[in-house]
Amino acid sequence: MEFRHLGRSGLIISEIAYGNWLTHGSQVEEEAALSCVRAALDAGITTYDTADVYAETRAEAVLGRALKGERREGLEIFTKVFWPTGPGRNDRGLGRKHIMESIDGSLRRLQTDYVDLYQAHRYDPSTPLEETMVAFADVVRSGKALYIGVSEWTAQQIREAHTLAQELRVPLVSSQPQYSMLWRVIEAEVVPTCEELGLGQIVWSPIAQGVLTGKYTPGTPPPAGSRATDSKGGATMVSRFLGDDVLERVQRLKPLADQAGLSLAQLAVAWVLQNPNVSAAIIGASRPEQVGENVKAAGVKLEPELLSAIDAVLDPVVERDPARTAEGSPKTRP
Repeated sequence: MEFRHLGRSGLIISEIAYGNWLTHGSQVEEEAALSCVRAALDAGITTYDTADVYAETRAEAVLGRALKGERREGLEIFTKVFWPTGPGRNDRGLGRKHIMESIDGSLRRLQTDYVDLYQAHRYDPSTPLEETMVAFADVVRSGKALYIGVSEWTAQQIREAHTLAQELRVPLVSSQPQYSMLWRVIEAEVVPTCEELGLGQIVWSPIAQGVLTGKYTPGTPPPAGSRATDSKGGATMVSRFLGDDVLERVQRLKPLADQAGLSLAQLAVAWVLQNPNVSAAIIGASRPEQVGENVKAAGVKLEPELLSAIDAVLDPVVERDPARTAEGSPKTRP
């Protein structure tokens, strides 16, 4: 495993992080989830990402049980707040009440006294940003989180939050966006802004919900049991990448991966790690062997000629519009 600083902060994290968005507490049984975390630990992964909303809070609880007994100082545990976790009007969003209650719930489920990074899972248009940032600052000053970050915020939202964070003297250090060879919407605005301000990217879905593994092929139905057939496992999100034009071009990446001595999945994870503003790529797994396969992307350097060849293959189907970040966030509190 290789390690990187999270932005310009002093926190060092594994460049491949383990996330349990669509698996723990929902898609796989707990024993399999525990085996996947054990495989991640054995592979040298020290950074674990989750959220209170995943599997209706069950994912945090599973991760807490999986990491119990590990040396806490040797781990970096990240979680998030924003999406609804209960029926009440205040069981959602980034208002002070929800943030202060949610951090306590997350710590209880994770069986830890603090998280290393507490992230705003989306921007809350219904709450003044000042209220949100003061609440996050109080979470940090209470010792319940060491750093704060955001997920799927626009460049302008990040800049405004950073200004308040500086005034409050609270460490805003990261952005967690979707990023892959097919989804590059952060490159035009979010990445330059974060480079300027000192935030690092912790990217999710580096293999485009599995499409960049090559398992989906043009002209054929998705394999049974795959994410594209699971309405609770991200089928809606993966559908954007299932056009035959995209799938045909993904298949054309196979000779390039072979040339680099990598699987398609390893190539995809290694590709996002070539971006110097990326501090970590989040991988998920439903089987332990998937962890071992994907961590082989750590430390891989892709030559400029290979990167150019990848661009030549994928360029017509790559999504680059920075406006897609704002489109993916709710316009009102969910």
